[in-house]
Amino acid sequence: MTIRFVLFVNKQGQTRVAQYYEHLSLDERRALEGEIVRKCLARTDQQCSFVEHRNYKVVYRRYASLFFLVGVDNDENELAILEFIHLLVETMDRHFGNVCELDIMFHLEKVHFMLEEMVMNGCIVETSKQNILAPIQLMEKTS
Repeated sequence: MTIRFVLFVNKQGQTRVAQYYEHLSLDERRALEGEIVRKCLARTDQQCSFVEHRNYKVVYRRYASLFFLVGVDNDENELAILEFIHLLVETMDRHFGNVCELDIMFHLEKVHFMLEEMVMNGCIVETSKQNILAPIQLMEKTS
């Protein structure tokens, strides 16, 4: 699996989380995010959750007021990425209790930590919610 980036975006198009697994300059990231977000937010609920953009395939899913966008290589399995997005949301739900945009904004370091536990160098390495959350719960115990 080759994930290139993960974005969390609200309905107004504001990026809440951006994690890249390939080098892009800030200007390239800003342009890419703007183009992809506009393209995904303009789509209706009846359209599929896969969009091809430049040399990426963008798989996205909307949960409440947040869009979770994952950019992958063109030969990647879209359904596996949808399952990854769902696992990510379920993991955050388990930790925060019905996660919302404010939880993500106020606990950004924990969200990035969860992503880092799940994805390493663009490859999904962990899918167990318990294993993903164990280091975070350990850190909370010690603080």
